[in-house]
Amino acid sequence: MEVIYRHNYIEKIEHYLDKDTIIILTGQRRVGKSYILRSFKEKLEGNETNNVIYINKEKHAFDSIQTYQDLNAYIDQKKVDNKKNYILIDEIQDIEDFERSVRSYYEEPDIEIVITGSNSKMLSSDLSSKIGGRYKEIYIQSLSYKEFMTFHHLADSDETLLKYIQYGGLPGLVRYGLVEQDAREYQMDVFNTVLLKDVIMREQIRNVPFLENLVRFLADNTGKLISANNVAKYMKSQGETITPTAIINYIKYFCDAYILHKVNRFDIHGKKLFETNDKFYFEDNGIRNAIAGGNREGDIEKVIENIIFNHLIRLGFDVTIGQLRAGEIDFVCSKPDGQRAYIQASYIIADETTREREFGNLRKIDDNYAKYVISMTPLVSKADDNGITHLHLRKFLLEGLNK
Repeated sequence: MEVIYRHNYIEKIEHYLDKDTIIILTGQRRVGKSYILRSFKEKLEGNETNNVIYINKEKHAFDSIQTYQDLNAYIDQKKVDNKKNYILIDEIQDIEDFERSVRSYYEEPDIEIVITGSNSKMLSSDLSSKIGGRYKEIYIQSLSYKEFMTFHHLADSDETLLKYIQYGGLPGLVRYGLVEQDAREYQMDVFNTVLLKDVIMREQIRNVPFLENLVRFLADNTGKLISANNVAKYMKSQGETITPTAIINYIKYFCDAYILHKVNRFDIHGKKLFETNDKFYFEDNGIRNAIAGGNREGDIEKVIENIIFNHLIRLGFDVTIGQLRAGEIDFVCSKPDGQRAYIQASYIIADETTREREFGNLRKIDDNYAKYVISMTPLVSKADDNGITHLHLRKFLLEGLNK
């Protein structure tokens, strides 16, 4: 099968080499972390001064590496003096007490460590407590629209955008083609693997039927404000009693496995975060669509919002939901350098009522930061409406917020 390199991630890895830091590639299973790590491995092996020690815990050849002692023994056997040793470990969370090895070899000279993992709880809490802040996390996402076109040999068009909306960006889809039944089976296989390995087994979940019902509820309510109390009331109406605390824990497990992303609300006028009622978006809109079922006709705005959220993260923004005194802004985007933008997501601006809803809330914000409406309105590529930029979704996915 053709290997397609995601050069932007390789460049990010290389940027943090020789900076006295451990590099961690994080993200949901099957978004491409393993391919990126292998691509980096192949590049390193082109230099004879490098010695690459590579371990992939999803391959049976490495089944014997179960604990940090096993890992230490393997690395010591493969390590070469007078060379730069690169320790590359895929799905490291499957090795018991792995952080003890990472901490130990991190202290040695002429060693670089790049690891991948699919559980944010383990990789953040365990490493931060054992080695402090001496690591850099590189978050790997499913394919961008540009990458989707490259992987599937498609040209930019409205039809291609609709395929991206429908099928999402799991790299492995390239093996099956964009065929509805095959794609959905693959997406559900990926989801069930993540659910089993990174949620059910890791957190020792017994109430699996509720877990499945909860994720379907979240798929149906993507982009809506959700509280644990309201979910508990809904589940009770379906004949299942569960506490709000348990619901909060279950949702956190989904977020730890990168299936979901939690987005807090931000009081635009009061400049503070709310502590209740969050929104949730899926890492991959194709998986979200497979879980929700049906076609996109009835929930196109949810999917568009999910896609915009993920691309804003890809562009390096921190994202919250904007709360006005009377109204809501879909996304408040900020960067450490002080850059900020406000964004409304819509399907089609077809009449004055829709226009006023989307543009009107942005006009209520009394500051000079950039404001955007992103939609799929035909014939709109980029337009200005009294200081508010109206971008077509395709243009945003190709060029970002290019104001």
